Amino acid sequence: MRISELANATGVEIETIRFYEKQGLLPEPAREENGYRSYTPAHLERLSFIRHCRALDIPLADIRRLVSFITSPQEDCGDINELIDQQISRVKARLKSMRALEKQLTQLRARCDEQHQGQECGILHELVAAAHGEACACHAPGK
Repeated sequence: MRISELANATGVEIETIRFYEKQGLLPEPAREENGYRSYTPAHLERLSFIRHCRALDIPLADIRRLVSFITSPQEDCGDINELIDQQISRVKARLKSMRALEKQLTQLRARCDEQHQGQECGILHELVAAAHGEACACHAPGK
């Protein structure tokens, strides 16, 4: 199959497929006489694997390591467990950060509980104050 067919089959952009090839995550395909890349079902499977890992927000370096386990299935899977544990830790840290952001936005939103003219908007006042280096509702002093 050609690269456009592979892209359509997986939902991965053509440029991303080429990038994965350059990064060594996806093996380079054979070339037809006319120079077009010729992808196989193995490419489709590998690209689908990469896409699934990216959907789990696994970094490319970790995907590269997972791919190495696919190509060397006799290795112990302890490293795979550690890799996923690290990903879970990254996700937990991001969730904590997102909860803090939600709290900040909620505090900011509380500054304007009804419609006003822009000049009377508590949210805008807070944002302008913060731009001037002053304390604002969403950031406690000293943060």
